Amino acid sequence: MIEFKFDTQLLIAGENLDEDEIHDYIVENFVGDSLLAVGDEDLIKIHFHTNEPWKILEYACTKGEIFDVVIENMQRQADGLKG
Repeated sequence: MIEFKFDTQLLIAGENLDEDEIHDYIVENFVGDSLLAVGDEDLIKIHFHTNEPWKILEYACTKGEIFDVVIENMQRQADGLKG
């Protein structure tokens, strides 16, 4: 069994984005692992393994416009099914 089954990836476009602030907020408020929050003040890429991807999307919407959203079920992939 995979502990955190959803590989959640998205881009956030906005103004005055702070990758460290976004990273720290996710770590402090959401359960998961393998977090990457990288970019600059206009665009941040998020990658996070979690069981509640909708919470990451809700938070990201408060920071800017989200796009290129990908949520893959890694447990299904591990089981040989389409993720």
